[in-house]
Amino acid sequence: MTKILITGASSYIGTSFENYMKQFDGYQIDIVDMIDGTWREYDFSGYDVVFHVAGIAHSDNGKISEEKSKLYYEVNTDLTVETAQKAKKDGVGQFIFMSSAIVYGDSAPIGKSKIITKETPVSPENCYGDSKVQAENGILPLNDDNFKVVVLRPPMIYGKGSKGNYPLLSKLAKKVPIFPYVNNARSMLYIENLCEFIRLMILNKESGIFWPQNSEYSNTSEVVKEIAAVCGKKVILLKGLTWLLIILSKATGLVNKAFGNLCYDKSMSEYKDNYRSFSLKESIIKTEVGR
Repeated sequence: MTKILITGASSYIGTSFENYMKQFDGYQIDIVDMIDGTWREYDFSGYDVVFHVAGIAHSDNGKISEEKSKLYYEVNTDLTVETAQKAKKDGVGQFIFMSSAIVYGDSAPIGKSKIITKETPVSPENCYGDSKVQAENGILPLNDDNFKVVVLRPPMIYGKGSKGNYPLLSKLAKKVPIFPYVNNARSMLYIENLCEFIRLMILNKESGIFWPQNSEYSNTSEVVKEIAAVCGKKVILLKGLTWLLIILSKATGLVNKAFGNLCYDKSMSEYKDNYRSFSLKESIIKTEVGR
């Protein structure tokens, strides 16, 4: 029996992983809430793996207050490092941390490419990204033969019940008959592909930094069109509006967040075992209609 402790209650990724693992025998999964300090009294010693998902997601646009900035570091950095140290002290064998592609900065503007390789240095553009980098810097030195540290830097994660850009695109796909076509490319990761990747990290007792992503890059406009088709709607993609979106991007970062470019080189996401159980189209079907 492999015993896994998820540190962080009510997390989309943590809850999804717990539900995903119910189809496999030989695993016991428990969850501990990290909001108050009682977790410090929780005994980690009986667990093989700590999967740390507690954190504050980036939901700010524009300037971040000093108070919010401090909270990012307290939760995303300090809490992560303290949890990892406790896990190691209590004899846990593996610690898995959810970092993010945000450690490489924001998406490239419309019309400019951004392809990240294993050699690309981290370059966070805000305190959220930097809080993830500092957490990585605090836990990676803890890695040794008896304490395997796994850092995951996924791109945008989506699936049924997810937050972020995907639900917005889904909402638009069901309401608008016309949508601008932009020739962009983004790395994305379907939640069940991520869950399978995490399972393999545990099964193979891995350590190090990993960059899981779907096998295909996504085009924002084509994703909207595919969502509409799955839901029985039709969206016409209108070319020639890139100039307007570029102008709008000067006023809000949401435009580049949706239509900008950010890709992992595909080779850096390969793994010895297949974790990409669902294609982009299949994942949209499962997200929208649950099949």
